[in-house]
Amino acid sequence: MASTETAIGTEKGTLQELARRHLWMHFTRMSAYQDHDVPIIVRGDGCYVYDEHGKRYLDGLSALFCVNIGHGRLDIAQAGADQARDLGFFINWSYAHPPAIELAARVASLAPGDLNRVFFTSGGSESVESALKLARQYHGLTGSPNKYKVIAREIAYHGSSFGALTATGITSLREPFEPLMPGGCHVPNTNTYHLPEGFDVSELAEAIAQRIEFEGPDTVAAVILEPVQNAGGCFTPPDGYFERVREICDDYNVLLISDEVICAFGRLGEWFGAERYGYQPDMITTAKALTSAYAPMGAVIASDRVAEPFLTGTHSFTHGFTFGGHPMSSAIALANLDAFEREGVLENVRANEDALRSTLESLKELPIVGDVRGAGYFYALELVRDKATKASFTDEESETLLRGYLSGELYRRGLICRADDRGDPVIQLSPPLIAGPEQFEEIESILRPVLAEAGERMHVNG
Repeated sequence: MASTETAIGTEKGTLQELARRHLWMHFTRMSAYQDHDVPIIVRGDGCYVYDEHGKRYLDGLSALFCVNIGHGRLDIAQAGADQARDLGFFINWSYAHPPAIELAARVASLAPGDLNRVFFTSGGSESVESALKLARQYHGLTGSPNKYKVIAREIAYHGSSFGALTATGITSLREPFEPLMPGGCHVPNTNTYHLPEGFDVSELAEAIAQRIEFEGPDTVAAVILEPVQNAGGCFTPPDGYFERVREICDDYNVLLISDEVICAFGRLGEWFGAERYGYQPDMITTAKALTSAYAPMGAVIASDRVAEPFLTGTHSFTHGFTFGGHPMSSAIALANLDAFEREGVLENVRANEDALRSTLESLKELPIVGDVRGAGYFYALELVRDKATKASFTDEESETLLRGYLSGELYRRGLICRADDRGDPVIQLSPPLIAGPEQFEEIESILRPVLAEAGERMHVNG
C-alpha cells in the first residue's frame, strides 16, 4: 500500500482539479484559485502543518484559534475511536450517555461560579444561537416576554447563523442577508488605540447602559461580549470594564453572555476568559478548543439561575441539534482536557505570554506597525499608514496590502496567520498553546522582513 505522501504526490494534480471543481470553501473568494493552487494541508505535527508538496508551515493561527493542544495528537483522536467501539452515536434528546454526562460535569467543574448546566452544540455559531434563544425563553418564563433584544459591540463577530449574525457587528457580513432577525443593537467596542479625543474609557461600559435605556429596559434580553474581541484585532477590556458591565446587567435584569468560542480553554492562560478579567457571566458560549478541534463540538454553559425555570413542571428548552453532545466528540473533549491538565498547557501560556508579547512588540520598530494588543496567546498587530497620526489605509490600499501582498507572502515564507481588515488592517496571531520561544522567534523572523517590505511598498511614513 502506498504511503500517504506517495499517494498524495501521485494524485496532487487531481486534488487541485477536484478542489477547484467541487469544494466550496468557507469565507473564501473562489475566484482567487482560478489561476493559483488551492493550499492543501495534508498533515500536522505540534505547532506545524505540511502541504501536499511536503512544505512545512508554522501554524500561527492554531487553524483559526482551534488546535490549542497542537497537531498530530493521535492519543486525542484515539479517544474517539475507542468510544466508537462501545457507542458511536446516540442523541441527547431525552436520553443521555456516559461521555456527555462526564464531560458536562467536567466542564461545570472548570467553569466559574454557578455555571453548572452544560448544553452541547456542534460549533461556535450554534452555541451563540443557543444562548440567544435561551435568553429569550428564560425571560419569557420569568415574566418578561418582551425581552428579546441583544446588545453586542461594533465590529464584533459572533457567528454566521441568522441569530448569531443579528449580534454580529460587521456590516459587510450582515448586508448580504438582510433583513435579519430583529433585535440586534450595537455599542462601541474597546478599541482604546483609536479612542476619540476627550473620550474617557469609562464611557465604553456606560454606552451599554445608555443603549439599554434607549431601547427600553423591558425589551433587552442579553448583552453578549467576548473577553478579548477578535474582529478588529484583539481588543482587550480597560480596567473595570467587565465589573461595570456586570453591574449594568444586574440593574436592568439583562443576562450577560460571555462569548468564548475563541477565548475559552487556555487561549488567555485560564480555562475561561471571564476568569482572566474577573467577571461572572450568566452564560458562556464555547466551541473550538473544547476538543482542540479534533472533533466538532461546542457548548453553552449556563448558570443555575438561568436553568431554574426549565427544571419544573412541563417546561423545556425547546431547542436542540442532532449532534450536540456526540459521544465520540465528548470522549475526545475529555481526552483533550486530560492532556491540558497533565501537560500543564495553561501554565505554558502563563509562563510564555510575556515573551510572545515582547517579541511582537519589537516589531513596533517598523514604521507600518502602529499597535500591538492582546493577551495570552491571542495577539494582533495593527498596520498604519502614519504612526504619528495613527492614520489607516483606504479600503483600496488595504486590499493591496493584505490580499495583494501580505497573505500570500507570509504563507509563501512558511507562516500561517491572519491578515484581516474587518475594522482597521491587522495581522493576527494565535499559536498553539504548546508553543514557546522557539516558535516566537520563527514568527518574528518571518514577520519582520515581510512587514518591512510591505511598508516600503505602501510608502508608509515612519
